[in-house]
Order: sequence, then C-alpha cells, then structure tokens
Amino acid sequence: MKGRKVLLMKAFLYRVLNNLIIDEYRRHKTTSLDVLLDKGFEPSDTSFGRMLNVLDGKAALLLIEKLPQSYRRVMNMRYAQDLSVHEISLATGQSRNAVAVQAHRGLEKLKMLYNNSVTTAM
Repeated sequence: MKGRKVLLMKAFLYRVLNNLIIDEYRRHKTTSLDVLLDKGFEPSDTSFGRMLNVLDGKAALLLIEKLPQSYRRVMNMRYAQDLSVHEISLATGQSRNAVAVQAHRGLEKLKMLYNNSVTTAM
C-alpha cells in the first residue's frame, strides 16, 4: 500500500496472514435473537440470583465487625474499600506479605462466621 518493495516474500505473507487471522477473531459478529432461539438458547432472568448475592455480600460486610481488630482493619480496606494489597501495605506501614496473610486469615475467619450465621438462621 505504501509502494515499497517486498524483500522477503515469506515474511511478508506470514505477516499478512497473521494480521488477517487477528482481524477475523476481533471482528464483532452479531447474532440475532431469532437465530439464537432457533438453536435452542433460552434467555433467563438472573436478577433473583444477583439480588441474593448482594444480600449475602451485605451480610458478610456486617460480619467483618465481629472479627478481631487485627483482621478487621485489613478486611475493611480490602473488601469494603476495594484496595489492593500494595495500597493497604502503604496505608498501614506493614509489608505486602503481612497484609496478604492477614487478609487470607481474616477471610477464613469470616467464612467460618458466615457459615455459622447461615446455619443458625436456618
């Protein structure tokens, strides 16, 4: 296209074919709902499941307050404020490893608290 001469035909063909393959995979393929329905696709309403996930998440956030102080701070930063381990380590002055260990152990304790609260509610 630029009017230059091709020096190595094999390399040129490889590059052109590779770009064509990439273009084919990146091309946005639209499919009509009628075609999907004919193939057996059944749309479903997932709003109920999403609502349960939100409620479970809120219950888990409330259970963070029942954790020991050493885990509570890290768990709030990690899951309520959505900070990374690096950001938490900068804020607390602890190493990344110490923050990751506290988050992992806090999550395990939170799972136990959550499972206990679910079984007592039933």
